[in-house]
Amino acid sequence: MAKTTKQKKKVSTTKTKSAAKPKKEVVKAPIKISKNYIPKETEKYMCEKHQVYFRMKLNEWRKELIKANNEALYNGSLDDNSISADIVDQASSYIDKNVEMKAINRQIKLISKIDQALKRIKDGTYGFCAETAEPIGLKRLMARPVAELCIAAQEKHEKDEKVYADD
Repeated sequence: MAKTTKQKKKVSTTKTKSAAKPKKEVVKAPIKISKNYIPKETEKYMCEKHQVYFRMKLNEWRKELIKANNEALYNGSLDDNSISADIVDQASSYIDKNVEMKAINRQIKLISKIDQALKRIKDGTYGFCAETAEPIGLKRLMARPVAELCIAAQEKHEKDEKVYADD
């Protein structure tokens, strides 16, 4: 009987040793970049630095648009000349508000595109053409951070639009 108890002790100690060694998970620290950082062509395309840069740029742009929209809506509600007795003033006020609302609607659509671009950064598809999966290019993304298509695919898309518009 003494032998079996020794074996049980060995087995139990072996199990505790293997259970005591947890697997180490490697957690990457978030990359910090300076505000003056500009992506370079020499760096790997869409590396973490690039993604952080474009995420910051898109978030700042989004905040500015939301702030401008809120101010325009607030100020637009204060400037109410539609009560004016002069019909010309009422018409002018109506046209001004209409133009203002169109601008706000364009900005809302742009905010939606920014949200889609931020989602693509999370997915890992940001910076690559939605049609060809080719890199869009840093210069194009710097100029238009919400770009979904590379230049060749965008030109083809615009050409197709023009053909259909002519018909």
